[in-house]
Amino acid sequence: MTEHQSGSWATKIRQTVWKPIDPWLFFAMSTVYVMSLFLLYSADGQEFGQLENKTLHTVIGFILLWVVAQIPPKMVAKWALPIYTVGVVLLIGVEVAGVTVNGSTRWLDLGIRIQPSEIMKIGLPMMVAWFFQRFEGRLRWWHYLAAFGLMAMPVALILKQPDLGTAVLIMASGIFVVYFAGLPWKIILAAFAAFVAALPLLWNYGMRDYQKTRVLTLLDPTKDPLGDGYHIIQSMIAIGSGGVWGKGWLNGTQTHLDYIPEATTDFIFAVFGEEFGLIGNILLLLVYLVILARGLYIAARAQHLYSRTLAGALTMTFFCYAFVNMGMVSGILPVVGVPLPLVSYGGTATISIMMILALLMGIANEQKLPRSKEDS
Repeated sequence: MTEHQSGSWATKIRQTVWKPIDPWLFFAMSTVYVMSLFLLYSADGQEFGQLENKTLHTVIGFILLWVVAQIPPKMVAKWALPIYTVGVVLLIGVEVAGVTVNGSTRWLDLGIRIQPSEIMKIGLPMMVAWFFQRFEGRLRWWHYLAAFGLMAMPVALILKQPDLGTAVLIMASGIFVVYFAGLPWKIILAAFAAFVAALPLLWNYGMRDYQKTRVLTLLDPTKDPLGDGYHIIQSMIAIGSGGVWGKGWLNGTQTHLDYIPEATTDFIFAVFGEEFGLIGNILLLLVYLVILARGLYIAARAQHLYSRTLAGALTMTFFCYAFVNMGMVSGILPVVGVPLPLVSYGGTATISIMMILALLMGIANEQKLPRSKEDS
C-alpha cells in the first residue's frame, strides 16, 4: 500500500468517526470529563474504583452518543412514544418493587441497578415535542393542556419516590418544550401568578415535612448545624475555604477528613470549589455556558418544530441541572438529589446526559443537509 493510499484510508476513517460529532459540544464534554476524573480520584479517597466505573460509563455513553448522533431527528421522533412508555412502566416498577436507599425508593434492580427517572430526562421532552410536531401550524390551547397531562403521570410517580428535585426538573424539561413551541406570554404570566398565589396551599398541603425542613434549613442552616443544616454548612465551608485559587488537588481538608457528605455524587462541586477555588469554579461554569450557547444556537437554526423544541428543551434541562446542583451546594437553593452533569459519579446519570448531547448533535447534523421542498 502506498503512502498516498494509507493517508487516504486514514482520512476516510477519521472523517467517518468524526462526521456525526459536533466539535463544540464534544470538546466541552471532554473538558468536563477530564475535570471529573481528577475530582473523583480525590473525592473517593484516592481510590480507583469509582474512577474506573466512571470511565466505563463514559465509554459506553460515547459509543451510544456516536450512534444516536447519526440518526436523523425525524427517525428519533418515532422513538418518543416507546421511550416515554418504557420510562413510565419502569417508574411504576419502582413503585412496586424498587430498591430503597437512604429512605428513597428511586432505583430498579434489573440485573444492573438503574434509575428510571433519568430516562424521563430524555423521554418526557421527546414525547411532548413529538406531540406538538403532530399539530404543527394548528396548535390550540387544548394542545398545551394535553401536553401538561403528558407531564403529570411521570412527575407524580417521581414525587412518590420521593424525589422532589428530579420531579421539578423533569417537569421543567416538559415546560421548556411548551415554551419553545410558542406558548403565549400572557398564559405564561398567568400561570406564574397562579403558582405564586398557590404557594401557601402548596406549603400547607402539598409538601412533606422533610421538604419544608429543607426550605427552612436553607434560610438558616445554623438552627440545626449537626442535623439538617450539616450538609449545607460543610459544603459552604469547603467552597469558602478554597478561596480564589483553591487549596490544590488532593489537598482539600473538608474532603479528605470526610466532612463533605456524598462527596462523589451530589456534593462533588464542594470538592471542586475547595481544591480549585473560584478560578476553577469559573472555568467549569464557562464550559457549561459553552454547551448552553451551542445548544441554543442549534435550536435557533433547527429546521422543524420538533427539532427546535427538543433542542431548546434539552439544552435548558442540562443547564438547569448544573445550576440547581451548584446552587444547592453553595447554599442558595434547598438541598435536593440532583447530580452535577458529566461530573458526579453515577452510570445512569452520565449516560442520560450524554444522550442529551447526542440528540443535540443529531439536530446539528440535520442542519448541514439542504432543506427539501416539503420542509420549506
